[in-house]
Amino acid sequence: MTETIKVGMADWKIARSGAVLKTTGLGSCVGLTLYDEAEHIAGMAHIMLPSSEIARETSFNRAKYADTALPDMLEAMIAAGASRRRLVAKLAGGAQMFAFGQDTMRIGPRNVETCKQMLEKLGIPLVAEDTGANYGRTIELDSATGILTIRSIQYGTKEL
Repeated sequence: MTETIKVGMADWKIARSGAVLKTTGLGSCVGLTLYDEAEHIAGMAHIMLPSSEIARETSFNRAKYADTALPDMLEAMIAAGASRRRLVAKLAGGAQMFAFGQDTMRIGPRNVETCKQMLEKLGIPLVAEDTGANYGRTIELDSATGILTIRSIQYGTKEL
């Protein structure tokens, strides 16, 4: 039986040996995944907010923010044997769940934008995404294949 590793909100995990990473409840949050096909090492972060600059505390959960979760997960994946040169990224989530009419409330789109900026800065190609719109998603990343499965009530299941 395949091991499923749950990735909570404001959390990230890595997996290998065929384990599956799974996170639920992606609304405005973004599921950012990295995968090294040669080593079958996968990483998934459930990112809540774009920038740690808004953190009020000096000691904060780095997995909560796009600008800190991605570098931390990348470092752990490299320590586990992944190569930055082989990594590819996929994104899901970043929905605009509520229409407030204020640009400052664009949490989902801003999460996606920041994730893309961080990937570009780190030189990791974004090979697929299912982002935006106004519905929630659950995602699973298979560390054996790199396939990202996205489920939503409104649109069923798709694979990236």
